[in-house]
Amino acid sequence: MDTLQPYNYSSPIQGVQVKPMSEDGTNVRIRYNGLLRESGAAQVWMHAGFGNIDDWNSVLDVPMEQTGAGWEKTVQMQDRQLNFCFKDNIENWDNNSGMNWIYRIS
Repeated sequence: MDTLQPYNYSSPIQGVQVKPMSEDGTNVRIRYNGLLRESGAAQVWMHAGFGNIDDWNSVLDVPMEQTGAGWEKTVQMQDRQLNFCFKDNIENWDNNSGMNWIYRIS
């Protein structure tokens, strides 16, 4: 039986929320309700990498799942920091005005 307490999503920042899915924070669920969703994107991908903000490692592009609450994806952390942004099916990007988003395990 799972003894972990339920976790909640963070307050939205530019339409992005994160929710740890494990006590140690190594699984995280990302929810996207930003500009691309508002513009009616048919598909959204999360573009992500791990490590230093200026030198991403293990870069990946993963399709997000459309839910009633927004576009969502669960990510297994490979480092203490996840850097990410989003793109849609016609290559429009939302990168938080060039700042991207960061999820960091303290």
